[in-house]
Amino acid sequence: MELSFNLAARLDADLQAAARNADLADAAAFAPEVRVADARHGDFQANGVLGYAKARKLNPRAVAEKLAAALGPSVREMCDIAIAGPGFINFTLRPAALHGWLQRWASRAALAMGAAENSPLSGQTWVVDYSSPNTAKQMHVGHLRSAVIGEAVARLLAFGGAHVIRDNHLGDWGTQFGKIIWAYRRHLDAAALARDPLEEFERLYKAGHAAAEAYPAALKEAQQELVKLQSGDADNLAIWKKIGDASLGAFQQIYDRLGIRFDHTLGESFYNDKVEQVYRELTAAGLATESQGALVVFHPEHPRFATQPFIIRKSDGAANYASTDLATVLYRCGHFQSDAIAYVIDSRQGDHCEQLFLTVQKWFAQTGRRAPRLEHVSFGTVLGEGGKPLKTKSGENIRLKELLAEAEERAFALVGDKSADLPEPERRAIAAVVSVGSVQYADLAQNRSSDYVFAWDKMISLDGNTAAYLLYAVARIHSIFRKLGAAPGDAAAEAGASALETPAELALARKLVKFPDALQTATTSLRPHFLCLYLYELAGEFSAFYAADKVAVDDLPIRARRLLLCARTLLILETGLQLLGLRTLQRM
Repeated sequence: MELSFNLAARLDADLQAAARNADLADAAAFAPEVRVADARHGDFQANGVLGYAKARKLNPRAVAEKLAAALGPSVREMCDIAIAGPGFINFTLRPAALHGWLQRWASRAALAMGAAENSPLSGQTWVVDYSSPNTAKQMHVGHLRSAVIGEAVARLLAFGGAHVIRDNHLGDWGTQFGKIIWAYRRHLDAAALARDPLEEFERLYKAGHAAAEAYPAALKEAQQELVKLQSGDADNLAIWKKIGDASLGAFQQIYDRLGIRFDHTLGESFYNDKVEQVYRELTAAGLATESQGALVVFHPEHPRFATQPFIIRKSDGAANYASTDLATVLYRCGHFQSDAIAYVIDSRQGDHCEQLFLTVQKWFAQTGRRAPRLEHVSFGTVLGEGGKPLKTKSGENIRLKELLAEAEERAFALVGDKSADLPEPERRAIAAVVSVGSVQYADLAQNRSSDYVFAWDKMISLDGNTAAYLLYAVARIHSIFRKLGAAPGDAAAEAGASALETPAELALARKLVKFPDALQTATTSLRPHFLCLYLYELAGEFSAFYAADKVAVDDLPIRARRLLLCARTLLILETGLQLLGLRTLQRM
């Protein structure tokens, strides 16, 4: 029996073949739309018969019966097939097929091979643009979502077969640097700079900004400092470089805690000498025109952008976000040969992204280039429990390093309640993993398009759809193997396993074989919460199995099959959590 990784995709292909074999009218247009079914109806359900039949004025149930009769023997060996209602085709996997799938997909390497096999992502190069904080400022809670969602999206794409390039597009060029340099020359605290450089640069920015707001002379001097920087003044470039180095050092500490890495950190400054080509080409293509001294692109066919210009060069001749973003697309397509670019930035940048994408499509078409797929992976705001953006009592953004530190203390208390017998260093190490995982997972478990409320009590808890609950499930399965002196995935422990039999065994196996569908849904939609929901449901199904069926039984074939179920649950939980960017634990 051939047991494909994604059984829904396999059945979809089988039904398409059945449509041809049954000589179905317009068979090429038939889309089976096989999906995971409601458990009352089976494991998978084909929903496409109704739409196909109605469009051609055929009887849907008769079409479904014809298709079911044309399915080959391998499908019948794998599934029980039933027609339901007006023409749904339901598939219920047989115990032998469930057992066979669990034996076939027995390692992370095998799961990765299955995910990439026949994947539309295979061979594609994706640039994932995420995190992207501004230098000279501390990372705060507002930077959390882009970093966490971006890392998960990058991992999902790579697991699905794409070549992924992670790019941290820093905000390291612009008017704020004139103000910082102005303040640096007048208000620098050398001791503070040595003690905490980024803290001092942030203070200098606030001082420079306040002076520029209050005094026209100070604003003019700050603008002159910016002109000197952009013109290559050695002293100003040296200060600017100090700002960048201090910022990157501070950012890296956060990224290390979150388990995030980048292939490239190319800020806006990298594209400073590349924007002239953008101006020249867009003007030559007739896309960019002068308007009130600025260079702009209009999209007359668009209901909003017909009169709302996309400003690609300001009236004073300076570049802006649009300029560097266009230059960035050109660089990524030329240098990285990117097929797709995912921008993990908040939903408030929706208009900017839409105008950017429209401009790129027209520009590349006019210049004979192949336009990449451009995706705005948008996300909502992190809110406090009062439903307002999460801030300190003084109204400032909460710094990310302080939020993570508080999470670790709260996780340490949780671990202490659960495992007070463990030595303190081990409890601290566990808390470090649980705390960061809790912050990451609370974000990822939400539909990214929505705002979400940051609530400590719900986030760091062993109850509900939380990281702690899932990490504890992983640790509990590891403890089962420790107590039995076996290793997860060890063929010897699974040798001689008898057929799956009990309702709890079968229910857990049915949930396990649906991992590929959850993975595919999360990856194609670039929405990690679909994988989070699946992992939470899998952990719940495992708890029900563990409560119903004892693993450490004397009957060796039964013990072997239950250890097989434990091992595959552990494999998929750990694989799924790692794809989300979380670290896992063997003891908790």
